[in-house]
Amino acid sequence: MTNDVRVAGVGMVPFLKPSQGGRYEELGAAAVRAALADSGLPYTDVQEAYASYIYGDSTCGQVVLYDLGLTGIPIVNVNNNCASGSTALWQARKSVASGEVDVALAVGFEQMRPGAIGSNWDDRQAPSLPHFMRLNELFGFDLTIPPAAQLFGGAAAAHMEKFGTKPETFARIAVKARQHAANNPYAVFTDQLTVEDVLASPVQSGVLTRLQCCPPTSGAAAVVLVSADYARKKGLDGRVRIAGQGFTSDTPGSFTGDARHVVGFDLATEAARQAYTQAGIGPDDVPVVELHDCFTANELLLYEALGFTPEGTAEKFILDGDNTYGGRVVTNPSGGLLSKGHPIGATGLAQCAELTWQLRGQAGARQVEDAKVAVQHNMGIGSACVVTVYEAVNG
Repeated sequence: MTNDVRVAGVGMVPFLKPSQGGRYEELGAAAVRAALADSGLPYTDVQEAYASYIYGDSTCGQVVLYDLGLTGIPIVNVNNNCASGSTALWQARKSVASGEVDVALAVGFEQMRPGAIGSNWDDRQAPSLPHFMRLNELFGFDLTIPPAAQLFGGAAAAHMEKFGTKPETFARIAVKARQHAANNPYAVFTDQLTVEDVLASPVQSGVLTRLQCCPPTSGAAAVVLVSADYARKKGLDGRVRIAGQGFTSDTPGSFTGDARHVVGFDLATEAARQAYTQAGIGPDDVPVVELHDCFTANELLLYEALGFTPEGTAEKFILDGDNTYGGRVVTNPSGGLLSKGHPIGATGLAQCAELTWQLRGQAGARQVEDAKVAVQHNMGIGSACVVTVYEAVNG
């Protein structure tokens, strides 16, 4: 792969509670129009499209994009659990990097229902069954508790047991998420919280309370990728470059290690290594990150997995304020999944949009000062993990 890939346009719509409505085809088409307007390109210039979602029939991407025009281009529908959006981004990047196309579109959307995330199928094996079997070996499994909360509650318990992490440390992450979301007009939850509020909310699993779990959300986001040569030829804004990308799936360690490894600690570490190596940077070079904070426990683990602080020191990292403005790396300036919301198919592309705005200096009150490099982490149990490095460039 030789082509330099640039983010020419990003767009998203405000995320919504499921009770507020929002049809996926309308949300998705609106996000694409916003991304195209940002890029300055018409839809007729798009040569391939990748549509990510998990709740819907098999060609929902066609439904969304046909509203933009019947151009006959390849439309690939992507379902990779919570990593669907960044998987669509990964595929679009590969198409442009290979030289097969000059313009690729990735759009993610989700029309979700209220309540905990679950499977629509009860007559076949769940893809995450091996993960829950390992969790059962470690902690047991309760059919009355939301399954995902048990996975990440177990991961929190493993970190607490190994390193003495306190319950209120996890709660601080939820408080920080709301503080950041207050400056994001796309976020679904912007009211402020205290540590006491978080700890007093209903317990979901182990140390995790309801306010430490991402909410079901409807929404959409889209990204237009182009080659650097095409951006120059067309006079497009090509200031944001995809400098590296790593993609991993489960290894034996996912099912033999402690509960942190069941939820993707090793996957994130390896995907980050791949992305950092491609980009020629290290974690110390990163001032801003959008990571997959589906639960506060996952954010805490990822400080260590992504290399921002040594293993076992995430609690000190949080207490020192190194995860927010004025600290080591501003984590989820958008408010993250915890406060911005988690419309699953859209999440990875919404992360890309936020970091593109950061690197362009267009993030308003959320702006991270002098941000020239950014990292994105998106993870789906079952499992898929994508880490992307972006950098601001000239020309």
